[in-house]
Amino acid sequence: MEKVVYIKAYFLPLLKEVSVKVSTGETKKGFFGEEKEIKRTEKQFKRTGWSDTKVDGKRLAEDLESSIKNLNSEGYFVKAITPIISGTYNYKSQGISSSTRVLRETEAVRGGASYGYGYSYTDSLIIVASKNA
Repeated sequence: MEKVVYIKAYFLPLLKEVSVKVSTGETKKGFFGEEKEIKRTEKQFKRTGWSDTKVDGKRLAEDLESSIKNLNSEGYFVKAITPIISGTYNYKSQGISSSTRVLRETEAVRGGASYGYGYSYTDSLIIVASKNA
């Protein structure tokens, strides 16, 4: 008997360091006798979005380990782990034109610039496991 498990890879969170006021749990008397909470400033990281180029390899490894442990506890042994690779690209072309030259067999190219890029990333993993009946 065989079993196939799909493990999704997630992108890294984008973090920004911010200053926040945190209560110390202490209070002090104000000028008019009122209780004022004492706070201190500390630096924390706040998620601002998700990377579109870097996979969270640590999380993927933890998810893989967890899946393998679950399979082993059910009596399966792992036969294969296959990465599923995805990719993306982008390009931009600005104001490029061409025209045939008079009395020549070439073209005149004018204007702008263009560029492009592409990359691949691990989208997910597939585990194939087997169990003796």
